[in-house]
Amino acid sequence: MSRIEKRFASLASAGRGGLVTYLSAGDPDYHHSLEIIKGLPAAGADIIEIGMPFTDPMADGPSIQAAGLRALKAGQTMHKTLAMARAFREDDDDTPLVLMGYFNPIHQYGKETFLDDAFEAGVDGLIIVDLPPEEDDELCLPALARGLNFIRLATPTTDAVRLPTVLNNTSGFVYYVSITGITGAGSASADTIGAAVAKIKSKTSLPVAVGFGIRTPEDAAAVARVADAAVVGTALVDRLAGKLDDSGAVQPGLVEDVLSLVRDLADGVRQARNGV
Repeated sequence: MSRIEKRFASLASAGRGGLVTYLSAGDPDYHHSLEIIKGLPAAGADIIEIGMPFTDPMADGPSIQAAGLRALKAGQTMHKTLAMARAFREDDDDTPLVLMGYFNPIHQYGKETFLDDAFEAGVDGLIIVDLPPEEDDELCLPALARGLNFIRLATPTTDAVRLPTVLNNTSGFVYYVSITGITGAGSASADTIGAAVAKIKSKTSLPVAVGFGIRTPEDAAAVARVADAAVVGTALVDRLAGKLDDSGAVQPGLVEDVLSLVRDLADGVRQARNGV
């Protein structure tokens, strides 16, 4: 079993949903970013998504776009992102790591080298938002051959005809985008999310994690009652950005402030197990 499979099996055994956190690698700089990422498991993150900064993140809202630009300005590169994964693995061999982003930086790095280096660094899965199933030969199938999960997105516009195509070659879990549009743009009701998750689960045995629009412990708890995990990104990025001054300099307490929100979100998810 992969780390992702083991983690979802553990969550199912515990009778609760999980918390998946997203932060952009290198935001606001390499040192603070790595410190936060290393602190996520103890704060309650069950799976960690690390964004690969890119200059044209078309699926992301202003907050995550700004995070990527801050990281790039601070000198973040793909080599440094993989180095962060490697450094994380020095202390944690259990928490799943997923790299999320766009194909262009991978293409520039060299996709075969990227896959080899990602696996060697301890990465468990990939979410590449601009590679549809029709392009599986490009990265998905080579990733699966290396032992990396390839996690696909389903959306409110993924109908019954399209869903089997989306699920083909998907592994690890299915990421359900609960709203149409960019990250941080709004939120969907728990009833709507529950119906969508049920539709996906009728076609696959994979766990379903739900993201986009989840900002508070209450939001995370509501999602955890109807899905296998709640994914939180924009809220964490905004919390981080709130600890930067007008010039972008880090203010005291940034790491602890972000991890404090993760703890609150994790408490919400864990309480949802008992319907609190």
